[in-house]
Amino acid sequence: MGLISGMVMGILFGIALMAGWKRMMHRRSDKRVSKAADVKQVSALNRDDLKKICGDNLPEWISFPVFEQVKWLNKHLNKLWPFLADAAEAVIRDSVEPTLEEYRPPGISSLKFSTLSLGTVAPKIEGIRVQSLKEGQITMDIDFRWGGDPDIVLAVEAARIASIPIQLKDLQVFTVIRAIFQLSDEIPCISAVVVALMAEPKPRIDYTLKAVGGSLTALPGVSDMIDDTVNSIITDTLQWPHRIVVPLGGTDVDTSDLELKPVGKATVTIVKANELKNMELLGKSDPYVSVHIRPLFKVKTKVVDNNLNPIWNETFDLIAECKETQSIIFEVFDEDIGEDKRLGVAKLPLVELESRRYKQMELKLLPSLDMLKIKDKKDRGSLSIEVTYHEFSKEEQLKALEEEKRMIEERHKLKDEGVLDSTMDAVDETASGVGAAVGAGAGHVGGGFAAVGNSLQKAGKFMGRTIAAHTGGGNKKSSGSTTPINSIQENGGAKPRPT
Repeated sequence: MGLISGMVMGILFGIALMAGWKRMMHRRSDKRVSKAADVKQVSALNRDDLKKICGDNLPEWISFPVFEQVKWLNKHLNKLWPFLADAAEAVIRDSVEPTLEEYRPPGISSLKFSTLSLGTVAPKIEGIRVQSLKEGQITMDIDFRWGGDPDIVLAVEAARIASIPIQLKDLQVFTVIRAIFQLSDEIPCISAVVVALMAEPKPRIDYTLKAVGGSLTALPGVSDMIDDTVNSIITDTLQWPHRIVVPLGGTDVDTSDLELKPVGKATVTIVKANELKNMELLGKSDPYVSVHIRPLFKVKTKVVDNNLNPIWNETFDLIAECKETQSIIFEVFDEDIGEDKRLGVAKLPLVELESRRYKQMELKLLPSLDMLKIKDKKDRGSLSIEVTYHEFSKEEQLKALEEEKRMIEERHKLKDEGVLDSTMDAVDETASGVGAAVGAGAGHVGGGFAAVGNSLQKAGKFMGRTIAAHTGGGNKKSSGSTTPINSIQENGGAKPRPT
């Protein structure tokens, strides 16, 4: 009996063991299938999906294995940083200070470094991707991160205000740097290096500003002013297709092939705007449009007084350097006493335009191009435009280069003569005409009268609205003419400003 019971128990134990083993293997198989399905779903995610899940702190090599980790390079960078920082500080002083002067905003008479130290924390390179290998060149994209401890103090001077030191703290830089190495047969085997910040992903530079021994309220809007200046410098000088070309070695090198060149021209007609947001307490806004591809070459329409549905019908030619990455930026402003208020902004990527193809478009105006930081998402109206794009031949490229140089020289003249507060100001036909007078020798006086006339015009409009509001005579404008305001404004005609 004991033998039989032992055999039965052994058989039952064996069956249970086999059933358990089979169940365990079946569960392992299910887990593997589930993991494989999850991996397949993750592999199907594109760059934008991963950015939404992980945010901006996702290293490029995680989502794109073509970015190789370079831990060994970061170790050497930490050791070399004290020497690299000293060299970089000298380069920054020599190159960035003139750029700050070039892009100095209106109302600021001087913008310089009083203290500049890059600190002891070295940058970190998250990954490097070899983008292309072609004869004579190597192109690399470098995922660059820096949360440093620099000691940077800007000396900001404005009219009738003593210099206020503004300290830049908590600096963080997240960007992808494109480096193009021009190869050579002679040591050091690299004749020149091209450096630029990639437009996508957009460079992110975070910092806070603090007044040393004072308050930023002593200079109203100084934080926004510095932010705008930094963004303009990055967009117009460092962000691809703009680049810095650095010759290396002891021999002279021809870097003309590496430098930025015009590739085409966008001809834009600003037709009209519809249902603009009113920014005035009394009367209506006085809108005009500033348009540019590069911030350094802004142009603008005439001002249409007291109208939320203005008509301009003005045409401008804008030079482009890279159709794939650049865009036309339209900004609608309300001319006002002091600082003009922005009514809306729109962007048109050049890649959406076909060469020699006429296009009519209705662009929706937004409060900002970065809508994530905007709480007020109300409708700002729309802008009607007409646009064509023309690709340059080699001969046209050379002419466009000369035209860019002439425009920059003209802007410097206008700034020196007081017509423009900054080379970044948008230029209209009135300013260009004054610039021609500058060359004849009467620039200082002409620029001064233009500035005074412009201020008196703004003050006159403000006073006219105030009187009209109190007297009920809002259908006419108080001016030297008896022409009814409706004859100009309801038809949308752009009224030029007096010079």
